[in-house]
Formats: sequence, C-alpha cells, structure tokens
Amino acid sequence: MTGAPRAPVPLLAAAAFFSAAALRVCDSLLPRFADEFQRSAGESGRLIIGFAVAYGLMQLLSGPLADRFGKQRMMTFALAGSGAASAAAALAGSFDALLAWRALWGMAAAGIVPLAMAWIGDAVAYEARQATLARLLLGTLSGMVMGQLLGGLCAETALGWRGAFAVLSVGYWTVAALLWREPSRITATVAAVGSPAAGRGGLGAVLAQPWARVVLVAVFLEGVFLLGALSYLPTYLHAREGLGLAAASAVSAMYAVGGLAYAVCARRVVGSLGEIRMAAAGGLLMAAALAGLWLLPHWSSAAPLAVLLGFGAYLYHNTLQTHATQMAPQARGSAVSLFSFGLFAGQSIGVAAFGGLVDLQAYGALLLLPAAALAVIGIGFAVSLRRRAAAIAAG
Repeated sequence: MTGAPRAPVPLLAAAAFFSAAALRVCDSLLPRFADEFQRSAGESGRLIIGFAVAYGLMQLLSGPLADRFGKQRMMTFALAGSGAASAAAALAGSFDALLAWRALWGMAAAGIVPLAMAWIGDAVAYEARQATLARLLLGTLSGMVMGQLLGGLCAETALGWRGAFAVLSVGYWTVAALLWREPSRITATVAAVGSPAAGRGGLGAVLAQPWARVVLVAVFLEGVFLLGALSYLPTYLHAREGLGLAAASAVSAMYAVGGLAYAVCARRVVGSLGEIRMAAAGGLLMAAALAGLWLLPHWSSAAPLAVLLGFGAYLYHNTLQTHATQMAPQARGSAVSLFSFGLFAGQSIGVAAFGGLVDLQAYGALLLLPAAALAVIGIGFAVSLRRRAAAIAAG
C-alpha cells in the first residue's frame, strides 16, 4: 500500500457493537414477546431465527454491492437501514409485523461487520491488520454482552422490548451520521495476492482462488465444530452439573471474556507468536478447554475453561479473519461477506447436527468430537500457512 493507510476504527467498532447487540437483544426478551402476543416460547424464538437467517443470506449480496458502490457508502446505508428497521420494529402492532421487521433488520445489519472488516483490509497494511481487526472485535464482543444486558434490563422494566429496540435505533443512526461525515481515507493501491483481476467476478472470482477456498473451508469447519457445539454448552452444564439455566448461560458467556482478553493483548500476541503458531495454539487451546469441560471436576471450573475456550477461539479465528481480508484484495467486500456466510452456514449445520447428540444425551460426543476436530483443524491450517509462506518465498 502507498500513503498512510488509516481507517476510522473507533467508528467501525461502534457500528459492530450495535450490529452484535441486535443479534443478542431478543434472547432475554422472549418471555415478554410471548406474554404480549400470546405466543409460545418456541414461536417467539422465530424473532431470533428470522433475523439470523436474513442476516446470513444477505451476506452473499452485501459484499458484491460494496465492491461496486463503495464500502463506506454501503455500510452507512446498512446502519441507516438498521436504524429504520429497528424503529419500525419498536412500533410494530402485531407479531407478524414484528417478525417481518426483524427479518428486514437482519438484512440491513448484514452489511455492517463484514464491510467493516473489508474497509480495514483496504486501509490497513497487512502487518498491522490482525491487531486492528482485534480492535473491531472489541466492539463486536462488547455488543453481544451489552445486547443481552439491554434485553434483560428492558424485559423487567416498563420500557420492554420496544424500549430496547428504540435504544438500538438511536445508536445505529448516530453511528451512520458520523460515518457519513467521515472522509474516505482508503488508499487505492493494494498489494494483491493472486490474480490482479481477482475482484472483477465478485463471489465467483473469490472462489476461483485456491487459498480462498482453504480459508473458507477452515471457517466453515470452525462454525460447525465450535459454534455448533457451543450453542449447547448451557444445556450441558444444566444437565450434568445441575446449574440453573441463568447460571449456566452466565458461565457460558465467559467465552466472550476470553475473546475480549485476546483482543486487549492482540498486538503483543501477534508480535510474539506469529500467525502460524497462533492458528496451531488456538486449535489446541480450544481442544483442551472442551476436553476439560467434559472432565469437569466441579462446576466452578467451567468458567475459567470457557475463558480459555474463547481465548483460543479468537487466536484461531482472528488469524482466519485476517486472511479473509486478503483472499481477493480487489473484491474484498465479496470475499469477507463470503467468509461470514461460511461461518454462519457452518454454525447452522453444527447446531442441527449437535442437537441430535444433545437429544440422545451423548454429552461426551458433544464435547470430545469438536475437541479432536478443532485440534486437527487448527494444526492443519497452521501447516497450510507454513506451506503457503514457503511457496511465496520460493517465488
């Protein structure tokens, strides 16, 4: 890159904060929805599923649009659209209307975090990119935690779910206005890895890159074996250790604390380990944490193991994420959106597959199968990184 590559990282992290909060805000509000609309808890859960499905599928469109019309413009529109959809949802008079607005909200929100990653990829030199993406991660993880907290607080007050949605709407519009006024600082010259025409065919051009396919398979498997199994960790702790669901959920949320710990010290970790050892260490730490949860001597040990799991997960995931921003530099929006879709698709398949094991109470398989898989995946990606580095060095 030429010039002084910069990106408005605090604003991008704020955008990620509100996007992530929207993913989790309904978790604690489901009883309020069920009471107000006379629906079962399962039916109320459609408000979470509808958002998530729309969010995942829209990834395939938001990236190519950003490559064509500009990341700053499309991300600002996504924030403004999320603000409008959340405000409309706050005013919804029926369950079906609320469900429709939540789906539209998910479609709009799909253009926030992936395009923030792509913007950083355009504006920040590769050597500093992983540490910068960790700052974006701080916004995402904080948003997840605060989204659950906001939902819980509003669920027990007169504000209710309408108040929670209104708060998020104001946040979206504030960040959108600030981002719209932000002067574009993206340098146009990119040190491309791969074909100089990589970006001209959108998603197809990304998939044509051999290294891109390696990264996409790696993140898909992460979604299957980590996020799929992680969805049932509260259920496991409730069934095996007798914890209440609230306590089990709180212990599981320590996973995010591990991610935050990584984000805080990312610059030093990247400098001392390097991405090859980070990928391998991440896989091994995830495996050790999941095996430890199976061997759990006492429920109190679960919290530090969840922190370890989160730290290892983001050692691995942030390395993948950094490579996602470099899979097809001239189609970076498409590449990062495809990466996000791969993670979402893997998580969906993992939740369905591991749900069958939970129904059978096969908790050993629920934890030990992902432990073995993630160790292999982490080491395998580290080996791929080493081979790729050797090939690049050889010319």
